[in-house]
Amino acid sequence: MNKQFINVFALTSLLFAATSYKAKAQTKVFEPNDSSLKQYQYPEWFRDAKFGIWAHWGPQAVPRQGDWYARKMYEGPLHIDRKTRKPVEKADKHYDHHLKTYGHPSVSGYKDIIPLWKAERWNPEALMKLYKKVGAKYFVSMGTHHDNFFMWNSKIHRWNSVQMGPKKDVVALWQQAAKKQGLRFGVSEHLAASYTWFQTAHSTDKTGEKAGVPYDGNDPRYQDLYHGKADSTDFGWMTKNPVWQKQWLASITELVDMYKPDLLYSDCGLPFGNDIGRAMIAHYYNQDMLKNKGKLEAVYNCKEASNGRFVRDVERGVLDSISLFPWQTDTSIGDWFYSEGQKYHSSDEIIQMLVDIVSKNGNLLLNVVQTPEGDLEPDVMRILDGIGAWTKDNGEAIYGSRPWKIYGEGPSTTGKQEKGTFGGVKDVRPYVATDIRFTTKNGALYAFCMNIPTDNINIKSLAESTSLETKKVAAVTMLGSKEKIKWEQNSSALSITKPTKLPAYKVAVFKVEFK
Repeated sequence: MNKQFINVFALTSLLFAATSYKAKAQTKVFEPNDSSLKQYQYPEWFRDAKFGIWAHWGPQAVPRQGDWYARKMYEGPLHIDRKTRKPVEKADKHYDHHLKTYGHPSVSGYKDIIPLWKAERWNPEALMKLYKKVGAKYFVSMGTHHDNFFMWNSKIHRWNSVQMGPKKDVVALWQQAAKKQGLRFGVSEHLAASYTWFQTAHSTDKTGEKAGVPYDGNDPRYQDLYHGKADSTDFGWMTKNPVWQKQWLASITELVDMYKPDLLYSDCGLPFGNDIGRAMIAHYYNQDMLKNKGKLEAVYNCKEASNGRFVRDVERGVLDSISLFPWQTDTSIGDWFYSEGQKYHSSDEIIQMLVDIVSKNGNLLLNVVQTPEGDLEPDVMRILDGIGAWTKDNGEAIYGSRPWKIYGEGPSTTGKQEKGTFGGVKDVRPYVATDIRFTTKNGALYAFCMNIPTDNINIKSLAESTSLETKKVAAVTMLGSKEKIKWEQNSSALSITKPTKLPAYKVAVFKVEFK
């Protein structure tokens, strides 16, 4: 750690202590332990919002090769797999692309990609206006990915978007645009994994004409980007190195204190599984209470069971039942970073995903893939238009809703489902016409047909004989339609006659009111 960083870290620690002391004087304080963090109360804004959009965007988009470019470009013709710790003899496609496009990573490395990111077509205000129209209630900016590049005006790290690349405070500009549109604002940090993730930059080719020539990550001039070389036993998702853990704390504390986001996302479990991570969460909650005159509005996401301490996040997966605690799925329309020729999920698939998540007490945070220049491809625009058309008609059944007594019925609730990437079941799954999901609000029940009805809709959970609902059905309407809906409640189901005109999208929503 250089002298400048030590001084900044010391100052940050003093500010952290002063802020904590001030919090103790004015509000109920959170301490860096689990029993204290369990005081957390889930903000109503987050429980009502249901749908957020994420800009998982930065200099790694420049090569147009998708996710993890900064790491994989250093996985040469022979490298050690991070998980298995065994040699892999096939070069990663990112390495081959880098070699052909930019040169050998011993000379032209990731540091040389960063200046190529100009974001020249990025218009945060126009995009935020679009995202509000689509139906998002909160927006999340990338703060820093595993590439250790900061998207804010950092005073402790020169590798940031104000000093390099677009020469703009990306976090600040996104935040201003979100505030103008009335959206809650969040930031994501992926830094905890960076210290071990970026160790490939310290490697060399094991074969070929440059065998043994160190990659540029070994150059002492760039250690503040690539980090130092890790101990041979330090290769887990999060570093064991206490010095690096304190660096992480200083960096994320700076981010929190400068922008005071409504939401903070960590791409890991509780950071480092120790008091460093808990200290950050406690500080985040305490500073938010100071900002809001004693009311806690902050939402913290990380990837483990929350037990009431924060909002659990599930990547590319969906919980399989109603959760006692609010939670969130994070996923993407396509790849995480822009990739040429990538395939995107359809608007119907994303709507189905949103409905399934909301029925189980969750929120959806959806990454909308931006080009390196900062705009959106026509395919992405069409997908967003489809989502927006659906939320305009059916948002009543989503926003501000809560789970019903069961989340749904049909084959998808009983059949074996493919597992998601990091928990639960897969986020994008096939549904049939008899799959139903439920939400409730203001005494009404909303029934979502998860695919286009091919016949009458029979909701068995609302049969006269069921024990789930004692009140009799009084009225049934289809959201987004003026057609009078015919229905009958009998001993086997609430039977809704298939409407003569169904919407263009797959998920039709029926509002059921009771006597």
